Amino acid sequence: MLKRILVFGYGVTCYAIFFATFLYAIGFVGDLVVPRTIDGTPTVPLWIALVVNLSLLGLFAVQHSVMARPAFKRWITRYIPKAAERSTYVLISSIALIVLFLNWEPMGGVIWQVDNPVGQGLLYGAYAFGWLLVLLATFLINHFDLFGLRQVWLYLVGRPYTPLTFKTPALYRMVRHPLYVGWLFAFWATPVMTAAHLVFAVMTTAYILIAIQLEERDLMDAHPEYAGYRRRVPMLIPRIRGRRKPQDPAVETA
Repeated sequence: MLKRILVFGYGVTCYAIFFATFLYAIGFVGDLVVPRTIDGTPTVPLWIALVVNLSLLGLFAVQHSVMARPAFKRWITRYIPKAAERSTYVLISSIALIVLFLNWEPMGGVIWQVDNPVGQGLLYGAYAFGWLLVLLATFLINHFDLFGLRQVWLYLVGRPYTPLTFKTPALYRMVRHPLYVGWLFAFWATPVMTAAHLVFAVMTTAYILIAIQLEERDLMDAHPEYAGYRRRVPMLIPRIRGRRKPQDPAVETA
């Protein structure tokens, strides 16, 4: 019983660290409130800042992708309880983001700037929409499973873990990856696009496009239905016109 309690406490702690990191990320990317943000006064030469920032983004991308692959999950659960695998992924992802926040280098330079109050309001609204869409997309599939809480709770009460069923949450009928759509809004919607912000937005967008390919390969291996769903539902941009397609189940992302 003690082991179950410890695993549950570990999962709750990992989730708390994630949620604090998520809140900080809103301020970091939006240059709001928090002490260190994506913008600021450059303190190192441009080329050093670029190398540092690309390295930090690369570290996060490698960690996020490698730990999400089934082969890595099989390997790590040889050493930790299966119930703690997702929480460990969430924890290490949060740590990678914290490292990025602490070491990010402002780069100076303004790519675009919107001074019109209406334009600023629209862009800040799109920014808020992106973060809210991210959260909504996780709750539509199963927020608590995605971040490891369901796994450690079932382990605590002695019930076996059962994978989530293949289903059709609302937004997933429009695009296959509404969560990534939310990230794109959050990363690109800004009234002041600096050089550092542009590097962040371009590299995270490139990562998202690569991650989708890796993720969907795993999903098709795990769920035969996903191939048909992939053919019928667009990846990121909803169809505006055309004949309505049959609804296909969406599936939780890895």
